[in-house]
Amino acid sequence: MNPLHVLLVTYHFPPAGGVGVLRAASLARYFPAEGIRLDVLTARNASVVGSDPSLLKEIPAEVTIHRSVTLDLPFGIKKGIKRLISGARAPVGKAAAPVAAKSTLVRTALEEVLLPDPQVTWLPILTRAARRLVRRRNIDLVLITAPPFSTLLLVEKLRKEFPELAIVVDFRDEWITTAIDLVGFSRTERARRVARNTEASAVANATAVVAVTEAARCEIRSRYPQEPEEKFLLIPNGFDATRLRSSAPSSVPRSGGKVVVTHIGSVYPSTEPSTLVQALLSLPPKVRSRFKLRFIGHIEEPRFRDSLLQLGEMVELKGYLPQHEALAAMNETDYVLLVQHGHLNVAAKFYDYIGGGKPILALIRPDGPERSLLEELNAGWWAGSRDVEGIRQLFLEAAVRGDSLLSEFQPDKKKISQYERKLLAQRYARLLHSIARDQNECGSDSRIAEYMEKV
Repeated sequence: MNPLHVLLVTYHFPPAGGVGVLRAASLARYFPAEGIRLDVLTARNASVVGSDPSLLKEIPAEVTIHRSVTLDLPFGIKKGIKRLISGARAPVGKAAAPVAAKSTLVRTALEEVLLPDPQVTWLPILTRAARRLVRRRNIDLVLITAPPFSTLLLVEKLRKEFPELAIVVDFRDEWITTAIDLVGFSRTERARRVARNTEASAVANATAVVAVTEAARCEIRSRYPQEPEEKFLLIPNGFDATRLRSSAPSSVPRSGGKVVVTHIGSVYPSTEPSTLVQALLSLPPKVRSRFKLRFIGHIEEPRFRDSLLQLGEMVELKGYLPQHEALAAMNETDYVLLVQHGHLNVAAKFYDYIGGGKPILALIRPDGPERSLLEELNAGWWAGSRDVEGIRQLFLEAAVRGDSLLSEFQPDKKKISQYERKLLAQRYARLLHSIARDQNECGSDSRIAEYMEKV
């Protein structure tokens, strides 16, 4: 069988670090063994929270990586501008009025230009590079993963030039209902209109649309009833067993007799900790003193850091760490902490948590997909992410669980194993082969029967 020639378009790719690179990196790692000749088109100077060169070492030599320059601003500068837009640092004093007026002008200008997100500055160079690679590398299928959602603008541009090309859009996050409010750079009505139009065009011109949760797949699909059901598919995120050392929970509290609870990943508006802090501060001082909370990852806004620091000696803010160091920290913890205020997406860290074998304390939406997964896999305990009393009770129970943790925590390892990234990449590869094969055929009901079931 001839290999399938795939172009993977991703803004985030190693040696860039952070959770945003992991899906693309795992596909690049495992696709070549599945009959795919892979080219990766990524940004040379992407704005990212940190670097992780170890991830690049895992990419097979036969994967060809193409890096193009983007005009996107460095990470620190962009975060400062975002704070300006959100008004996180409102000026005070005599100079307040003129400074505020200038800030308003800057904010308005940026909101008019950087849509649907700041990475849109990559689009002109990305488009030229993608067109060139499709021709020169005889590409059969283009796979575009988002966010950033501005990369979806590439779909229509490629479709106009290559009418028969198979194009797959991969949504790592649902956009219109959740991400634009939780992590969007601009949330004006114009920004929402641009987002809706961008997504609609991408869906209309794509051969297939892939989501990472069934809830997100259904939400995206509901916006486009004119499109065939089989166009909307599901490939969840997962964990890489080669990077994790699965370990059972300890019956003995660590760190000087304390119960260690570790949160891995960035703290964004979608994971902000205010309710958690309120609940922990309401605990009796004797109970609160038993816990040590460790936050590993970038903290998006100063107000989130300030909120966590109210916990005093109870909390450690360790900042960004390369993935292998962050995952290793799970071996030195009693519980892992999940905070998710959205109701459609499953945090990528959830899968690393279940792969690492540690019990989860989850602060989640009762109607969200994490709850059903947590209960299906018997992977831990949960409370509503905005339920102060529920979170307080969750930690009270964790404090007294002690030796009974070993008997109470019995995760379903067989079901959990289905979320290994290698297996998911194999499934994704079979899907891409099928899409490419069926691109010019009428009807593809077999695809939905084979690939839309839950993993």
